[in-house]
Amino acid sequence: MKGEALYGGKAKTVYATSDPKRYIVKFRDDITAFDAVKKANLKGKGYYNAQISAKLFKVLADNGISTHFIKMVSEDEMLVHACDMIKIEVIPRNIAAGSITKKYPFKEGEKFENPIIVMDYKNDAAHDPMLNDDIAITLGLVTEKELRKIRKIALRVNEVLQEYFDERGLVLPDFKLEFGKIDKKIVVADEISCDTMRLWKKGTGQSLDKDVFRFDKGDLLAAYEEAARLIVPEIFK
Repeated sequence: MKGEALYGGKAKTVYATSDPKRYIVKFRDDITAFDAVKKANLKGKGYYNAQISAKLFKVLADNGISTHFIKMVSEDEMLVHACDMIKIEVIPRNIAAGSITKKYPFKEGEKFENPIIVMDYKNDAAHDPMLNDDIAITLGLVTEKELRKIRKIALRVNEVLQEYFDERGLVLPDFKLEFGKIDKKIVVADEISCDTMRLWKKGTGQSLDKDVFRFDKGDLLAAYEEAARLIVPEIFK
């Protein structure tokens, strides 16, 4: 049973349950961009993100990658294992887009020969600054061994998702991963959705992700629905 709200983020709320080792995560219809300077509430957005995230967690599990996901308990709520979250955002980048093109001399759309792993310190007050290995370890966020494990998992997740999306006519320029620990085991946590990845239609480069909202590129809900139809078509039957 869903209990009290434990944490409210920008687009999700985490609730306690009668089992202290399990939480319920509700995907809300809120959306933010640019450090929450731009905000909106779009009915149905939470549903699409929840369904896409659940599907992708299942895809990862089918490929031997452990996640916090257990099952959906409503259209926009999932039951998850309680995790000790690691305060690092890990961003595998396959194609230059967004902030990396502003900070470094990469051209928008440039394909990297090998994926680039970027890490940010998950800290809103500090605006999520970029980390290197030494800073992450010195801050006590991870050990050197844990960091190696996180990199290995992130690269494997990237491989699995790129293949899955390619088969569905989609390109994955980059995406954000978060990790948690369950009894010291590192697992993929949080979400993998249109809010946390860049997703382009193959051939046209049309955005089916939060960039539609960030840069006023059209109808966000229509973009998320199109992404959902390609990623998790069974919800439309």
